[in-house]
Amino acid sequence: MTAEAPAAEHEALRLSVTGVVQGVGFRPFVHRLALAHGLGGWVRNEAGEVQIEIEGPSRRVRAFLQDLVAKSPPLARIDSLDVSPARPMFAHEFRIVESVDQPDRRQPVSPDVALCASCEAELFEPGDRRYRYPFVTCTDCGPRFTVIEAMPYDRERTSMRVFPQCAECLREYGTPSDRRYHSESNSCHACGPTVWLEAANGVGEPTKGAAALERAARDIREGRIVAIRGLGGFHLAVDATNEEAVTRLRRRKAREAKPLAVMVRTLEDARVLGEVGTVEEALLTSRERPIVLLRKLPDADLAPSLAPGLDTVGVMTAYTPLHQLLLDLARRPLVMTSGNLSEEPIATANDDARVRLGPIADALLLHDRDIVSRYDDSVVRLADGAPLLLRRARGYAPLPVDLPLEAPRPLLAVGPHLKNTFTLAHGRTAYVSQHIGDLENLETLEHFQASLAAFKELFRIEPEVAARDMHPGYLSTRVAAELGLEQTIEIQHHHAHAAAVAAEYGVTDRVIGVSYDGTGYGDDGAVWGAEILVCDLAGYERCCQLRYAPLPGGEIAVRRPWRVALGYLSLEPGAEGAFARAFDEVEIGERTLAAQQIERRLNAPLASSMGRLFDAAAAVLGTRRVAHYEGQAAMELEALAGRAPAEALPFPVVEAGGGQHVFDPLPLLVALGERSAAGDDVTELAARFHESVAAATAVAVRRVAEATGLSTVTLGGGVFQNARLLASVRASLNASGLRVLVPRRLSPNDGAISYGQAAVAATVMQRRS
Repeated sequence: MTAEAPAAEHEALRLSVTGVVQGVGFRPFVHRLALAHGLGGWVRNEAGEVQIEIEGPSRRVRAFLQDLVAKSPPLARIDSLDVSPARPMFAHEFRIVESVDQPDRRQPVSPDVALCASCEAELFEPGDRRYRYPFVTCTDCGPRFTVIEAMPYDRERTSMRVFPQCAECLREYGTPSDRRYHSESNSCHACGPTVWLEAANGVGEPTKGAAALERAARDIREGRIVAIRGLGGFHLAVDATNEEAVTRLRRRKAREAKPLAVMVRTLEDARVLGEVGTVEEALLTSRERPIVLLRKLPDADLAPSLAPGLDTVGVMTAYTPLHQLLLDLARRPLVMTSGNLSEEPIATANDDARVRLGPIADALLLHDRDIVSRYDDSVVRLADGAPLLLRRARGYAPLPVDLPLEAPRPLLAVGPHLKNTFTLAHGRTAYVSQHIGDLENLETLEHFQASLAAFKELFRIEPEVAARDMHPGYLSTRVAAELGLEQTIEIQHHHAHAAAVAAEYGVTDRVIGVSYDGTGYGDDGAVWGAEILVCDLAGYERCCQLRYAPLPGGEIAVRRPWRVALGYLSLEPGAEGAFARAFDEVEIGERTLAAQQIERRLNAPLASSMGRLFDAAAAVLGTRRVAHYEGQAAMELEALAGRAPAEALPFPVVEAGGGQHVFDPLPLLVALGERSAAGDDVTELAARFHESVAAATAVAVRRVAEATGLSTVTLGGGVFQNARLLASVRASLNASGLRVLVPRRLSPNDGAISYGQAAVAATVMQRRS
């Protein structure tokens, strides 16, 4: 806040408020606050802020200023409040005036947020006029990002503009004391969106209104699959306690083993499925309402195939009135998985769902409020005592994440190949997109392009510079080239991981960046993924890596952990006995072909990848030789390891000269194989593997710290989604007196790469200017 104006008997001030102050009930709040203090003036939305003129007795004006910050609406976030003297107009009334659009200004957009307690109470109150209305909202809750087409935030610039308010809704909209005063998504049974259920095969007449929800709940109880149009797209729903129904859904959706999320109505419903501690309770009841990974209770009434091989289950509480009503009628936990075929973006439009989800679902629960932006559910887990984002979308995006320094020119960071997000940056403000997905098909590319166009429109940024990954074959690389911008900056994948974590904490000095993941294109053309860097936001030096091993078959090895084990075995053929279990059930011909690829160096790239080391360990232990989804082997190893204490096995960190160090995983893999063959418990060995990786990491980082004098360490990359490994590495480094930074506002996985690219690109541009 700027310096206060001199106190006077009558005072007039002009206030400029920036932050998340549109679409969150801020103007109605200001209006009520002004009336409560007996002040005159006006408030309006502008493209980049909220403008207020306030006047009256100085003492009341000062009290208004204090309450403006202290009592702001729950969804608002004030980033700055500038105060300057204004010309007194001696106004006695306070008004909300028409918004003013300024094309050169930009404004954060609120995410969609969960149904508030007041609206939920109305939803289930028989005497209320919105009793069981599936689209009840107010200024404190409901859709925002998924209905907003342009800023400033007014109804005519949202998908609600096609639903004129009835007289009663207009009365609420115009009453300052009402919770729905200037609520742009306000509606009711008489004037708002409608819901209906139709058969997926198109046979018969649709069922409308309350009967549609009742029939959908009955279909689910009877084992059928229902596609449900929600806030940011479709879900596919089945009874989570019905194994036959879950198996049928997996078969039709082509999702063989990847875990499925569950939705329940209340926090108490969640408690009977998994362990709910203080942090998990806060997440499950938060306005964001992400999917939260809970440690599954042994007696939880859930289908066995819901999350096979894992000790966790993803649970979210109902966040829309439609979901609340459906769960109230179904009276059981429901699978709520993305409404798509595996690897495709979720469906958003009714016609699209009829085509793409018709072959999967038995019925479709539809509504007629258009979805402007596609929006997956966010996923969070507890790691090292705090929330760790695994997927950032609904509830979190598109809130900006500031850069630690200004980008001299507007830029677009196009992000990675897998778990793609993009980042648009202007000045110090970085708008990180919602989760886009894996850029491996045309549909996801079109989602990327549509989302980028929407961000450019919403935030009024026309990029002049592109930042991209170094990999020449990524689809995101092609996207960057086709933009035709004046400048494109290439950024190494693992440097972007380290930069993302450092920038989140505002750190621009050199750090020790630990970047562990599955795949990233290295300077030498090899596959990197177990990297310890000394870096700042402008550059990096590789100080430690995993010993290179061939990956026979290249990308095929990602889904064939036994191939990764074979690559390591090729480095020490005499260890055949220790690796024997990795090749059980592997056809002789396929193994021979893989061995020939290694011998002839044909499609067998060298890899230094921590993700692949987890795969090799799983194969050697016999827990996973073929993976059905990315990270399956590592996730199952973590589940096997549990929380039991364990001692590390040998995992040497070898001096390689010139300040370089190399992790040698062969002694570790051999020890795992030999102890497994000797009958050691596999759960104990899984735990010992985790502690071995953590201990070796600590040894390497301490050596780098001693050599460089650096004391700040970043942990980034998808491997650090592993809560046990993250906690163990951090504890060990903290015990050595090092400051350890863990990503909290963004994910450790590739979803944060675009933000890291933006931070590096901004720094490079600054240093070149």
